[in-house]
Amino acid sequence: MDTSAAETVEVDSLGRRTGPRRQHTIEEKLRIVRETHERGASVATVARRHHVNPNQVFAWRQLYRRGLLDPHAAQATPPMLLVKVSTPTVLPTERAQPAAPREGSRTKRATRLIEIKLCNGHSIVLHGRVDAEALSRVIDLLVQR
Repeated sequence: MDTSAAETVEVDSLGRRTGPRRQHTIEEKLRIVRETHERGASVATVARRHHVNPNQVFAWRQLYRRGLLDPHAAQATPPMLLVKVSTPTVLPTERAQPAAPREGSRTKRATRLIEIKLCNGHSIVLHGRVDAEALSRVIDLLVQR
C-alpha cells in the first residue's frame, strides 16, 4: 500500500465506513506486523501510517505469533478427505401411541425422598432407593468432621 496517497473512504453521517472493506494480502499483513516489532515502534503509529485500525494490527500480531501469517502456508492446498454420503435416515411421520400399562405394574410410582439436615446448615437430599450401608458410612464420616 502506498503510504503517501491518502485512501478515500466512503463514510455515513456518523463517520462509519460504508464502502467496501480493504483486503490486505498476507505479505502486507506480515510487513505491517514486522514494522511493529522494530525497536521503538508503536502499534498505533504503524497502524495509522498504513490506514489500519490498531485492533486489526494486534489481531494480525496474534496470528503471526501462532504461525498463521506464513505466506507459503496460505498457498498450499489442504489435503482432501474421503467422504461417504449415505442415505438419510427416514423419520416416522406419525407419533407412536403410548403403550398400555402391563398388568400388575404400578401406574403411580412412589417417590422416595430422604433429606438430612446437618448442624452446619448444609443438607443432603437423596432420591430413590438408598443403600443403607453406604448411607451409614457417609453419615459416620460427616459426624467425624
